[in-house]
Amino acid sequence: MGNSFGCITPHKEVSSLQRRPSKRRSTKSPSSSPFNDSSSSSFLTRIRSTKKKTELTREDDLLLQQQAMAAALLFRQHQRNGGADIPAALINRSTSVVYPSPAPQKQGFTRSSSSRQRSGSDTLLQPQDLLNSQEPKSVEGIETSHFVLVHGGGFGAWCWYKTMTLLEEGGFKVDAVDLTGSGVHSSDTNSITSLAQYVKPLTDILEKLKDGKKVILVGHDFGGVCISYVMELFPSKIAKAIFIAATMLASGQSTLDLFSRQIGPNDLMQQAQIFLYANGKDQPPTAIDHNKELVKDLFFNQSPSKDVALASVSMRPVPFAPVMEKLSLSEANYGSIRRFYVVTPEDQAITAAVQEIMINLHLPEQVFRVKGSDHSPFFSRPQSLHKILVEIAHIPPK
Repeated sequence: MGNSFGCITPHKEVSSLQRRPSKRRSTKSPSSSPFNDSSSSSFLTRIRSTKKKTELTREDDLLLQQQAMAAALLFRQHQRNGGADIPAALINRSTSVVYPSPAPQKQGFTRSSSSRQRSGSDTLLQPQDLLNSQEPKSVEGIETSHFVLVHGGGFGAWCWYKTMTLLEEGGFKVDAVDLTGSGVHSSDTNSITSLAQYVKPLTDILEKLKDGKKVILVGHDFGGVCISYVMELFPSKIAKAIFIAATMLASGQSTLDLFSRQIGPNDLMQQAQIFLYANGKDQPPTAIDHNKELVKDLFFNQSPSKDVALASVSMRPVPFAPVMEKLSLSEANYGSIRRFYVVTPEDQAITAAVQEIMINLHLPEQVFRVKGSDHSPFFSRPQSLHKILVEIAHIPPK
């Protein structure tokens, strides 16, 4: 399942109050005015109703624009990098889809609002908050200004649209990758038989990286396993690795080992998981899908409703074979890369307690916490997450 791209043009807002004919000079006495006679109550009710309808129309417009924001951002990037071939590229879905960032350029966005209660730790995002929420630190003099964002299981490059915007406006280069069978990648998730196959779009990026160039890898959720895999393969091309509510494994361990045997089951996760058996039920599962009615509570319990809507139509099943595969990690390669962990305290998918267990087992260099964040801080606390990413980028090399 991929994203649909299109141009959504909201209708022009015209208040019904503006359509009222202009008042004529009244010849009636003051006592007969609508504010003094028995019709005053219904007159005021009509005004309130008209205002409410106008506000609802405006909210509908903003809802449509906000839901299209992620698609518009990715469309803009394809347009600048793919030119006239964009429609075919989007419809046909290339076998390896990466969303590279263009040169930073200012642009405006529609208002982003949320029905959740606001927290002082991360104020509600509005359109220019994505672009001008803070004075960006200069990227000059840092080890690398190139971020590679790796989504979690079931997610896609689309989930990073707020983070991409904030980083690009700060002068960073950003690549958000669709792993095999994710986002708009054309492969069938059920056909993925290895972790190497799943992460190939990510390894392609690092293989093409010029000698002497480095990136900052960011992995979310199962993306932590994916970045660990490529850290072992390309240690000289990775300056730092950031795990956001992400799985951290020891050598010889699989994700299935960690969660089913060492840490124990998550009741909500088990309820939300739907195992798929493309090869028949007498064979192991080929993928894991999620119950759409439970994903909000599991992944997005603090996220804006519009981002939850985006996720509900964009998430795809998680291939099962990579979840069962054991990692082979060495101190010389994987262990040589600086690792940082970002904890999400209100997480219902990988709870804060589970994250602390992994932190204590694997001892990253520094641990950051995004106060009030659910499993998806790129939706629920994008500004706070952005500040942490920039802070880590500015940590000087040892």
